[in-house]
Amino acid sequence: PDLKELLELSKTAGLVVVESLELFKERINPKSFIGKGKLEEIRQIAKNHEAGLLVINNELSPGQQRNIETAINCRVVTRTELILMIFADRALSHEGQLQVELAQLKHAQTRLVRGWTHLDRQKGGIGFRGAGEKQVELDRRMLSDRVKFFEKKLAQIEKNRRQNRRLRHSNETQTMALVGYTNAGKSTLFNTLSDSNVIAEDKLFATLDPTVRRVEIPGTGDIAVSDTVGFISHLPTLLIDSFRATLEEVVGADLLLHVVDASDVNWRDKIQQVNLSLIHI
Repeated sequence: PDLKELLELSKTAGLVVVESLELFKERINPKSFIGKGKLEEIRQIAKNHEAGLLVINNELSPGQQRNIETAINCRVVTRTELILMIFADRALSHEGQLQVELAQLKHAQTRLVRGWTHLDRQKGGIGFRGAGEKQVELDRRMLSDRVKFFEKKLAQIEKNRRQNRRLRHSNETQTMALVGYTNAGKSTLFNTLSDSNVIAEDKLFATLDPTVRRVEIPGTGDIAVSDTVGFISHLPTLLIDSFRATLEEVVGADLLLHVVDASDVNWRDKIQQVNLSLIHI
């Protein structure tokens, strides 16, 4: 993933970046992801700037994340966790908040399963399970119950969306979804087409909640245009899964209008990233 994009994500999350490092490693340290020498360098940087957070532009195992935090005496978040922070802050509607909560729970499930594997084989006395195994099973069950609860709520929302789409189609209303990389200008175009005031900021993921408006196209008639959440490179699968109900607006559209920021030097790469994301919906 691009370091410049990580800096933009950090800015969107409200973080003040005091320093950034780009590392090229042939082999990843299985225990701490980063070598001891570089960890000490990062620890000194964090100490000098009184930094309280380190963002790593990769995924880490729970053990790696814990070991880095111990080594540098600073909280560590991954790229996925940073995006989840942004989504949690940006979700305004009830549906958006449900989807973010579901994504966070699914992420917690993966951390729990991997992070507690050292307890899976613990046993107490004869015929009894160890305290560690019992606790992790309780945590897994609690998370699983919460995931099912939110999935059920979102399934009802998805059902309502499908009914609305069927109603539009029964009225022979054509639908168009604006798709594209995050911050490409979809909301600005949407506001221009529909004379709306959807939030349009020069930030990543300014739009999380989909909006549908009727727009009159000369010679065609009314069409329903939807503004959708933007895509990003290496978009976490759990976000795609959790935002399935929202992304159904893309799947069910008669036409996808791919909005591209031509002033972006990496516009060709971003077109490819969006196309890859669309394949996985």
